[in-house]
Amino acid sequence: MRYCANRNHFVQKVTPSECRRGKKIPLVVPACHKCGFCERFICMPVCCMCPSIGPIAAIFFGAAIYINLAEQPARLALDAGAALREWVPAYRRGFEMQASLAIVSCLLGAMAWWQTGNALWALGAAVIILNWPYTLLVIMPVNRRLETTRPDQANAETHELIARWGRLHAGRSALGAVATMVYFTAAASAL
Repeated sequence: MRYCANRNHFVQKVTPSECRRGKKIPLVVPACHKCGFCERFICMPVCCMCPSIGPIAAIFFGAAIYINLAEQPARLALDAGAALREWVPAYRRGFEMQASLAIVSCLLGAMAWWQTGNALWALGAAVIILNWPYTLLVIMPVNRRLETTRPDQANAETHELIARWGRLHAGRSALGAVATMVYFTAAASAL
């Protein structure tokens, strides 16, 4: 039971099985069928939101694995200067896209967990957001070294740093794959 501050009474949280029967589950507060206020102004069907969470994580994973399987091998076939010239703008664009996808996926997963009580949504959210600390703590030192190297000064050490960056990036791909599997398992368990 939770308290509905809008209408001064206690309400029960709606279960996922009730959601399948067409009831609404709240976005911000527990479903309040006594006064209808919460349902009219704050609620949305979780059944409509949950199926989008797995595909968002899958897009993250697809982008990450593309880098590992296609972009990075092609980059490593170039000389050090050309590889660095390609890496810098590619990394910036990829970071913007993947960082956004990780945040959106995490927030949606957290909301789904809060609404349904299914811990798999929380686990998926935690795994996908782990990309942020992993990038900041593990990959960022390599990024900084690569970003401060000028392409005309690139050498064998630069080429090895780019190769190392690719191996570290595989960790992001793995986190994306795990989060995607967890989210799809959570969605399947609600069926």
